[in-house]
Amino acid sequence: MSKINLSKTFIKDCVKLALTEDLYPYGDITSNLLKEDKIITAKLISNQKAVIAGLLFAKETFNQVDKKIRFIVKKKDGSPVQKNSLIAIIKGQARSLLIGERVALNFLSHISGIATKTNQFVKLAGKKSKICCTRKTIPNYRVIQKYAVKVGGGTNHRFNLSDEFLIKDNHIASSNIRDLVSLAIKNRRGKKITVEVDNLKQFNEIIGLKFDTVLFDNMNVKTLKQGVKLAKKYYETEASGNINLKTIKSFASTGVNRISVGSITHSVPAIDFKLEF
Repeated sequence: MSKINLSKTFIKDCVKLALTEDLYPYGDITSNLLKEDKIITAKLISNQKAVIAGLLFAKETFNQVDKKIRFIVKKKDGSPVQKNSLIAIIKGQARSLLIGERVALNFLSHISGIATKTNQFVKLAGKKSKICCTRKTIPNYRVIQKYAVKVGGGTNHRFNLSDEFLIKDNHIASSNIRDLVSLAIKNRRGKKITVEVDNLKQFNEIIGLKFDTVLFDNMNVKTLKQGVKLAKKYYETEASGNINLKTIKSFASTGVNRISVGSITHSVPAIDFKLEF
């Protein structure tokens, strides 16, 4: 499995790209109206309950705008905070703080949004099931989003198509499920094999073959429970498909090992933060 590498170089490159997008071609023409010598202190505050994630991106944003800015962290990534919590204190030229404000908050809002939503699922599932993310991520921002899932207490699924075999319904529609699984076993070279099934009849066709995980897709709780019972002696189990905060407890109660939830990366609401001058 590929490892999530949130290196200094990666963070710098992401922030540089974001600032270029925001400042091209003439810079912040409004903030440039301010006097260069005006020094201020701003408070970074959460406007809602959240799990904080992405502070390194916010700090790097201000650093690239003006290396003299001081970013004093009051909460760490992974910290649960309440509404009106002080996250950081930022000191520097008013103009520089305003130039970096939106990019810094955009990173923090999105990354914290994923961590917060993931943590909600994790708490409801309890210790019964791991909450996993999927590949339903913003192109080129998968590392960031999967990092946020980990901060929220979730588990990273495969990072890309090379990490493991995942035989899904569309693969099966083009071939025979048992033949595909057998080919994967023959060509595994140390890679894990997960097989997605839509019903228990399909699962029964492959029980006994030496793969690792069976993924029960879009099954109701009753059927999933039966599937988990059948698979228990042979495979790790996973569930997916339209599982939300209202239903997560009942799905976790089946004893399924992990539950993959695409929504924790592809459609989370951003957390609302503000810079108070």
